[in-house]
Amino acid sequence: MPDFQVAHATGSYTVTIRAGVLDELADRVAALWPGRPVAVITDDMVAALLADRLASGPWALVLSVPAGESSKSRARWEALTDALFSAGLTRDAAIVALGGGMIGDLAGFVAATYARGIPFIQVPTTLLAMVDSSVGGKTGVDTPLGKNLVGAFHPPAAVLADPLVLQSLPPQHLRCGLAEMAKHGLIADAGYWHDLGAHATALQAREPETLTRLIARSVEIKAAVVMEDEREAGRRAVLNAGHTVAHAVEHASGFAVTHGDAVAMGLVAEAHLAESLGVAVPGLADRVAAGLRQLSLPTRLPVDIDANRLFEAMRLDKKRAANELRFALLHDIGTIARHGHRWTLPVTDTHAIVHALRATGAARIHSRPHFRIIAWNRNLLPCNRLR
Repeated sequence: MPDFQVAHATGSYTVTIRAGVLDELADRVAALWPGRPVAVITDDMVAALLADRLASGPWALVLSVPAGESSKSRARWEALTDALFSAGLTRDAAIVALGGGMIGDLAGFVAATYARGIPFIQVPTTLLAMVDSSVGGKTGVDTPLGKNLVGAFHPPAAVLADPLVLQSLPPQHLRCGLAEMAKHGLIADAGYWHDLGAHATALQAREPETLTRLIARSVEIKAAVVMEDEREAGRRAVLNAGHTVAHAVEHASGFAVTHGDAVAMGLVAEAHLAESLGVAVPGLADRVAAGLRQLSLPTRLPVDIDANRLFEAMRLDKKRAANELRFALLHDIGTIARHGHRWTLPVTDTHAIVHALRATGAARIHSRPHFRIIAWNRNLLPCNRLR
C-alpha cells in the first residue's frame, strides 16, 4: 500500500499504512529528527506489549500512563509536561505518540502546548486510532463536563500504522474502529459502506490484506475532508455524524460504553432523527442499523439510560451554538443532508430528538430527580415534561 500525503495549513505529512512498518519506527524517527531528543508517550498496556521496540531506539525517555479514557485529563497532561521539563527537554525535542486514540489525543496535546509547540508523530495501535484520531490534527483532553473540551489543532509530522498490531486487539476495541469506518462510508462513499459489509468476516478475522486495504480507504475519506476544512469551519463537521448522540451516551454511561459502540448507536439514532425531520430518505435508519449489525456493532441505546440523561449530556456538545443542537445528518447512505451552505443542521425540535432516542431504545423518562429547564431557541421546556 503506497504512502500518501495529507496537506495542512503549514505543510503536509505522510501517512504510511503497511504491515510491519512498526519494525521501522526507530529508524524512521532517527531519520526524521536526527540528533533531537525524542520522548515516547504510551500507556501501560502498549508498553508491555511492545517492550522490545521501546528497549532500543533513540528515546530520551519513555513515559507511560494508565490505559483508559480516564488518563485523557488535564491532570495527566500536567504530569507529562512536568516530566518532560524535569528531564531537561527543550523546544528542540519531539514526541512519539504510541498507542490508541487516547494516547494520540493526550500526547498530541502535550506536543501542541509543550514549549509552545513541538513536533510529534502518531503511531496508532488500535483500529480506531488508525482510521480516525491519528489523522486530522485534533488533540485534546477531557474534562468532568465532557469529552475533548480542551484541546488544539496540531498536525503530526507523520503517521505510521501497522495493521499487524491489530491481531492482539480485543474484540470491543476492534468494534470501535469498525464503527468509524462505517461512518466514513455513510457520509461519503456508499460503495465503501457496502464493501465493509461484504468483508465483515475477513475484518473480524483481522485478515491483514483486507484490513490494510479498508483502513487505507477509510483514511483517504477522512484525509480528503480534513484537507478541505482543517479547522472545522465547514465540511469537516460531517465527521461528527453520529457523534452528538455518541458523546452523550459515553458521558451518561460514565464511559462504560466504548466510543465505537456509542458511535454505532448514535448513527442509528441520528438516522431516525433525520427521517423524523424529513431530510433523509424513508427507511434509512433501518438500513443503517442492518449494515452495522453485519459488522457486529450495537444498534440500540443502553436500556438503563433514559432520554432525559442523554438530552442533558447533549447540551454539553461542542457543536451547540445559540442554544441550538447541531447534527451532521445523513440524507442517504453516502450523502449528508445540507442546510443551505452548512454541513450541519440546527435542531430545536426537542420532541423529534427525544423520539429518535426512544426509537433507538432509550428508556422513557422515568425519574424526576429535580426540575430542570432547558433553553432551545429561547423556548423553555421542562425536561420532565418530555413524553
